[in-house]
Amino acid sequence: QVQMVESGGGSVQAGGSLKLSCEAASGSIFSVNALGWYRQAPGNQRELVATILVDDSTHYVDSVKGRFTISRDNAKSTVYLQMTSLKVEDTAVYYCNYPHLPQKYQTVYWGQGTQVSVSS
Repeated sequence: QVQMVESGGGSVQAGGSLKLSCEAASGSIFSVNALGWYRQAPGNQRELVATILVDDSTHYVDSVKGRFTISRDNAKSTVYLQMTSLKVEDTAVYYCNYPHLPQKYQTVYWGQGTQVSVSS
């Protein structure tokens, strides 16, 4: 089983916070690759919103800058996404994967995702 396992989603009001977790299979390529959090809202394409590199440097899409924080724990093969000041437009299913892998290699790692619903 190599699929990522995402958790931590839920329903919150605008302005609230959630922390998502994504665990990779043990013995995986986790520690030597960049990790990313993606989201897909109904009717939209999946978009990469946050990336953390092997050196722990981070990158964010403009819409989440200053509100989301990505981090990783290589010992636990887990990547996190701390989300604060949530907005209705953050509502989506959130996934993690290895953004620097060719798409054909990412396929096996896509998990079920975790639903985040933000109400006004």
